[in-house]
Amino acid sequence: MAGGGVTLTLPWPPTVNHYWRNVSGRTLISSQGRAYREQVGWAVRVARNPPWPESARLCVAIEAQAPDKRRRDLDNLPKSVLDALTDAGVWADDSQIDDLRIWRGPVGAGQIVVTIREAAHV
Repeated sequence: MAGGGVTLTLPWPPTVNHYWRNVSGRTLISSQGRAYREQVGWAVRVARNPPWPESARLCVAIEAQAPDKRRRDLDNLPKSVLDALTDAGVWADDSQIDDLRIWRGPVGAGQIVVTIREAAHV
């Protein structure tokens, strides 16, 4: 994928409060979180996105198209999206991301549009 990039349209993730659960002192991914990971995995397979190698440094842009006009903190959104993309094998680890941007897109779609490309400074 050197020099190229990919854009994925993903479902709206569960909130941070619904993505993880604490059970007997251990933090686990909830059933909603596991379902979201599965949905992201299917989206990645449909896009036929080959994984970036471990040595790749990445730029990730996230357009958050909320399902409704409720107030949401954008800083809570990327964690579940990036973890689901890691689980789907898009990259070896989200620590490969050197440039992460997020902004609000149009309201109503209830989806996340993620564009991934290799960082130019490598």
